[in-house]
Amino acid sequence: MDTERAILVALVTPRQDDVKTNEYLDELAFLADTAGAETVKRFTQKVDYPNPRTFVGKGKLEEIKKYVEENEIGMVIFDDDLTTKQVSNIERELQVKILDRTSLILDIFAKRAQTASARTQVELAQYQYLLPRLTRMWTHLERQRGGIGMRGPGETQIETDRRIILDRISRLKEELKAIDRQKTIQRKNRGKLTRVALVGYTNVGKSTLMNLLSKSEVFAENKLFATLDTTVRKVIIDNLPFLLTDTVGFIRKLPTHLVDSFKSTLDEVREADILVHVVDISHPGFEEQIDVVNKTLRDICGEHSDKPVIMVFNKIDAFVYKPKDSDDLTPITRENISLEELKNTWMNRLAPGSCVFISAKKGTNIDELKGMLYERAKEIHLQRFPYNDFLFDKYDELTVEGTEELEDGMEQTDMQ
Repeated sequence: MDTERAILVALVTPRQDDVKTNEYLDELAFLADTAGAETVKRFTQKVDYPNPRTFVGKGKLEEIKKYVEENEIGMVIFDDDLTTKQVSNIERELQVKILDRTSLILDIFAKRAQTASARTQVELAQYQYLLPRLTRMWTHLERQRGGIGMRGPGETQIETDRRIILDRISRLKEELKAIDRQKTIQRKNRGKLTRVALVGYTNVGKSTLMNLLSKSEVFAENKLFATLDTTVRKVIIDNLPFLLTDTVGFIRKLPTHLVDSFKSTLDEVREADILVHVVDISHPGFEEQIDVVNKTLRDICGEHSDKPVIMVFNKIDAFVYKPKDSDDLTPITRENISLEELKNTWMNRLAPGSCVFISAKKGTNIDELKGMLYERAKEIHLQRFPYNDFLFDKYDELTVEGTEELEDGMEQTDMQ
């Protein structure tokens, strides 16, 4: 299958400057690459607000059209969500496939979903995204036969499709309720073992860290949303067992449909005792990624958003430091600050005594992270099982023995 050639389009607005727009376009290009498209060129336009008809201005749309025709481009991807009217007008002008950020993410999710649970959740999100866009899908009737004499059947077909989709959405929601009940039972069957959830932006190395800590082989790849399905593994540190969960990564402008559809998956985060927030410190916009994750966690956890958090700054092996010359008067950027300087700034205040800088790929400082995990998990373990210290090790051995069967059951669930 030939790789589709695509161009990217974004706006520079008073709320989103050039630097921010370029960061978003870098991420959009990574999304396009993950979906299997080749990004050929980027277009940006500085405006106060999007054009309600065509998102970009008339002149910019003409420029894009000329480039599309001269370079055999088959797809144009916009960094923000488009309205039905905007998509219809842009398609009519450019005569190529038009995608927005949400439709691209949904396509990646559909490609990545492996288990029945993930496929059901993605399908629900797709139908919820598709429903308000049915009118655009039926504009081909007008082009083929004109509006006169076809308005009735056209409207009838739209209503028929809307009814079919609404029925399908209703059935998918019922299926997800059943999945939700099943996962709730699975969580209850895990007993009172401490639960630790890995959370973070997509592609920060959660699955790699999961493999390192649990000595398992969870799929990990340098792509966005490499992991969609929640994976649970038993981890034992110094005879103390706990359950470690790898969750779907978050992203800027995460579609609301996906948050709603993946409720049963995100419940693992809501019910965790400890959150391990993994950050890619080598990414130039890691501070904003932290904010995106924290906001999403507040939306997911609600009143339970005060869970203990261990901040794990990953990929220190890829951290770039460019010291400034003494005569360089340009503003200081993130690249001009060393890792040691960063460690002594606001980072340590995020989670006092619970910040660690590691490389999951190289195995750097993993023992320090294990020590933190052990201490936090032990605190919760002893609250639930208030035994004397001399009974602690003996109890752990019994717990480990009793969870062997649990681990096998969870592995089978992951492979469904």
